[in-house]
Amino acid sequence: MEAPAAAHSPAEPGPLGNRVEIVVNSPEQMGELGRRLAKLLRAGDLVMLSGELGAGKTTLTRGLGAGLGVRGAVTSPTFVIARVHPSLGDGPPLVHVDAYRLGGGLDEMEDLDLDVSLPASVIVVEWGEGKVEELTDDRLQVLIHRAVGDTTDEVRHVTVTGLGERWAPVDLGALSA
Repeated sequence: MEAPAAAHSPAEPGPLGNRVEIVVNSPEQMGELGRRLAKLLRAGDLVMLSGELGAGKTTLTRGLGAGLGVRGAVTSPTFVIARVHPSLGDGPPLVHVDAYRLGGGLDEMEDLDLDVSLPASVIVVEWGEGKVEELTDDRLQVLIHRAVGDTTDEVRHVTVTGLGERWAPVDLGALSA
């Protein structure tokens, strides 16, 4: 039996920017959301992923990498901090960063040269709150909420918010198609 399609609310402007909420019912749907998100991204985009451990941040990024057509398996870069996945075509490379183990702000992340990589790449940062916002005013914030505790519930509530001029005209409702 096929899983039901992800539920969503229409994209709406708000005080924080352009926003859409999507209910994802399985890891497969999370990967598909990443593939749809890849269609909206271009070189120079920063995507910040937030959510509890096991919420699906890396699963979303794996789908995003598939949608961008990048080389290499997209896995959690927790212990290496960052991985670069070059494009297999003419699209931008994907820079996947896990800032979980980094404590400070952008100063601590300077060794990663994200400011240098940003114009030519799509940068996805897990656990980036308070650490990478200074890179650009234009960014996509993705909050993934899941039930915590002793549960096997696969349902995730995903809020995607586009901030800045780059994201103002973008129809984030396309993510729920």
